[in-house]
Amino acid sequence: MKTTDFISEENTHLEKFRKIVQDSIEAEELIVYNLLHPPIETMSEGQKISDKVAEFGGSWRFIITFAVVLILWIIFNSLTIARFRFDPYPFILMNLILSTIAALQAPLIMMSQNRQKEKDRMMNENDYLINLKAEMQIRSLHQKMDLLLEEQIKTLFESQKMQLDMLKTINTKIANM
Repeated sequence: MKTTDFISEENTHLEKFRKIVQDSIEAEELIVYNLLHPPIETMSEGQKISDKVAEFGGSWRFIITFAVVLILWIIFNSLTIARFRFDPYPFILMNLILSTIAALQAPLIMMSQNRQKEKDRMMNENDYLINLKAEMQIRSLHQKMDLLLEEQIKTLFESQKMQLDMLKTINTKIANM
């Protein structure tokens, strides 16, 4: 094999590698851009309030505070003099307030959960893009490995051919002796 043929084959080989790398880079550009520049989240005042209500309403601080207020309410309205009781037993006003709080708190918490679901969807989309990028890199590596194996097999065949030619030459020399 001539030196120019060898250099030409190596250039072809390198060109194939460059093409694989270039294709990988082009395919990953959009994914990387989307990962680095996620959409900006804008929240209305109502959404901010619903998030804060859901955060506070689902905390131990809220549960303990609410339990203390209810216990104080019941103790005050049970043990004070009749004219200072603003909600005597069966605590109708307290039941009305509890129902009102539950009726207002439930939709606010549901709005916050819907927003959280949207955030989770966006995070899942990002995870998908990251997995897609990894898969593309793995495919690129497979292509490079296939190219290297192809080149290695070709080199082995050429080497084997040269060895067979040498063996024929040696056999001919031995036969002529």
